[in-house]
Amino acid sequence: MDDKPGKLHQLFDENFLEYTSYVIRERAIPAIDDGLKPVQRRLLQTLYNMEDGRFHKVANVVGETMKLHPHGDQSIFAALVNLANKGFLIDRQGNFGNIFTGDKASAARYIECRLSPLAKEILFNKDLSEFVDSYDGRMMEPVTLPAKIPLLLLMGAEGIAVGMATKILPHNFCELLEAQKAILREEEFILYPDFPQQGLLDFANYDDGNGKIRCRARIEELNEKTIIIKEIPYTTTTQSLTDSIEKAAKAGKLKIISINDYTAEEVEIEIKLARGVYAKDTIKALYAFTDCEVPITPNLTLINGNNPETSTVSKVIRHNTFKLKNDLEKELQIELSRLEEKLHAKLLDQIFIEERLYKNIEEETSHKAVMKSVELALVDFKDQLVRAVTKEDIERLLEIRIKRISRYDINKQEKELKDIRKQIKLALHSLKDMIGFTVSFIDDLLKKYGSYFPRQTELTSFSEVSFRKAALSNLHVVYNRESGFLGHLIKEEDQKGDLSLACSEYDKLLLIYSNGLYKFVPVPDKFYVGSDLEWFGVVRKNIIFNIIYRDGGENFAYVKRFKTPSFILEKEYRLFAEHKRSKILLLQFGEEKFAKVNLMPSSRARTNNLAIAFDDYLIKNVTAKGKRVSNRVVRRVSSAPRLEKEAAKKNLTLPGLTTDQEENKKN
Repeated sequence: MDDKPGKLHQLFDENFLEYTSYVIRERAIPAIDDGLKPVQRRLLQTLYNMEDGRFHKVANVVGETMKLHPHGDQSIFAALVNLANKGFLIDRQGNFGNIFTGDKASAARYIECRLSPLAKEILFNKDLSEFVDSYDGRMMEPVTLPAKIPLLLLMGAEGIAVGMATKILPHNFCELLEAQKAILREEEFILYPDFPQQGLLDFANYDDGNGKIRCRARIEELNEKTIIIKEIPYTTTTQSLTDSIEKAAKAGKLKIISINDYTAEEVEIEIKLARGVYAKDTIKALYAFTDCEVPITPNLTLINGNNPETSTVSKVIRHNTFKLKNDLEKELQIELSRLEEKLHAKLLDQIFIEERLYKNIEEETSHKAVMKSVELALVDFKDQLVRAVTKEDIERLLEIRIKRISRYDINKQEKELKDIRKQIKLALHSLKDMIGFTVSFIDDLLKKYGSYFPRQTELTSFSEVSFRKAALSNLHVVYNRESGFLGHLIKEEDQKGDLSLACSEYDKLLLIYSNGLYKFVPVPDKFYVGSDLEWFGVVRKNIIFNIIYRDGGENFAYVKRFKTPSFILEKEYRLFAEHKRSKILLLQFGEEKFAKVNLMPSSRARTNNLAIAFDDYLIKNVTAKGKRVSNRVVRRVSSAPRLEKEAAKKNLTLPGLTTDQEENKKN
């Protein structure tokens, strides 16, 4: 009894590991060699087995593939549609859905497909493929296909396995092949993704197949009230995009009248804007609050041999490039071997017929004697042959019919031998310069197919749109001094507050109290702040604060200037030392601001008033104490109009306002 739990646990471990290995290698993660998942590989092999130049019903292809793939028809059908819509390996006929709108394909019985010319040229070679039994042992299937282009990077892939996932981004056909040429020539190269949905791509944080990228829709301003979306980001459809726009509009982040999707062969989404809203600002909001801009985090996980690993674009394309070179070399060696065998056979035929060796066997009475006679006759010609004569060679010569001997054409035979020798010479020359041969092979592919696959996605860089800047100021924040509450959910009867402003939900507010305390808070629904709030406003960078305050301990007034300070939300700070008599006398913002200061009367003073130009004071840290206004007690401070600028700067006397030179010197 004690052993049963341990055995059961071991059984679960073994079965789970077996299942995990199967899902990773046989379903979800593509192989580095051919860039295909097993279902894709079986589909392509089935199409190759069925190939007759004509289109096949997709339902028939799916049924044939089930002989190799141990899963249902729906998974095979979905994989075929996905592979066909990538546009490289399968020619389509009928409705295979729309990658822009997300519309699904028609039923399998209504649509047709076949291998593309590119697939037939670069995917199949029995001599280079290793075949194993299918799942039921009735057929043979390839372990990997000998792909001659980097399909893994060309088509991209996504998959979720047990404990791991992959997200490989697609790349441009021509750029991949040019990179392979650069690798063979030991030159530098760099590759960036390319998406069939087109759009814009910011690759600033891209890290060779990993890292992070940002994709944007291409948005055009038809006029100030109409926006047209012409291209969409990777991973989106026009349906998901319009859904995200409608959701943002309902949340009050956009103001639109209507949105219409006219997409067919090309993307076209029309957005009509509401009154008082303009295209320029709305485009920023679309990037900030909808799927018109999406971040993508690629993860280049693949199967290398029998094991999963995380790689990079550079490693993958180098692997594919050197594999291509090795595969081409194997093909040349196989072709050379076949040409030499063909030459050997042609030479034997020539010698046997032209030298009339068949005459020697007329008197022989047994098959053994005939074989011996021909073998001895060929000894004199061994220097003309490619290799030694075998029993199989003699058997083949004895099978030549009299009809063929009588019609033997010496000139035609010589021409054929010449052609074969020429082909052997070319093969030997290519084998000596495999890099040059591989580059030529790539150039031929580029010449044939390059024009069909131009770059779709524009590489660019764009600054991230701030949510706060793009958001509509749709919240009306009110401060009611009587109740002491501040927020955008103040009751209707309390809307006539002492202070109010419009802001967005992403803004931060700065609260400044009369006693010098200040803090930064998110936009509140309804928040008690008390009755001594001096001012509140939306936080903006580099706002200049001009303050005159009374220091309660000294009973003198000080003037100070500072810019928007750094902060931690909800933390309390102070503009000046805490004292029950300390308070802000005047608060203004920006440059070219002026103040009138009324001093405590003095019999020795010529005037009891001062004019202050804030621009005469240096902007310092928010913690600085500031500069004393006067050695006399300040009774009252008020703002001065703009026309008094020159008088304040030059210490001139104005009607009702004089400047005490003595006081200014002392300060």
